[in-house]
Amino acid sequence: MKKALLLIVPLVLAGCQAEKSASDNASAHDGHAMPKADANAPASTKAYQAANDKMHKDMAIAFTGNADADFMRAMIPHHEGAVAMAKVALDHAKDAEVRKLAEDVINAQEIEIAQMKAWLAKNDAGPAK
Repeated sequence: MKKALLLIVPLVLAGCQAEKSASDNASAHDGHAMPKADANAPASTKAYQAANDKMHKDMAIAFTGNADADFMRAMIPHHEGAVAMAKVALDHAKDAEVRKLAEDVINAQEIEIAQMKAWLAKNDAGPAK
């Protein structure tokens, strides 16, 4: 899992630094968006872009002030995004180490997603209304 973070964190940071907000009134997540893939982009780029866009859209939850529940609700789509991106890697990556790491990410994130959903159910803190 530490290897996954070591590989993913620089990518996230690079994406955050690469995109500047076009407006002072831009939403807080605008700087996290990856540049749009052009029509000639490789299939993997388009797939990563789609997964990233969905993840950021789904992470824009209605915060309730319950730090525990808000964390769980926001982290579920974050982890689902990691799973989606790892699946793109499995569809397109050739390097054995990358493919193994993608498999490990899927396994770890799916376990944690289940734990978070169970916590929300146990604590009667389902999706925010």
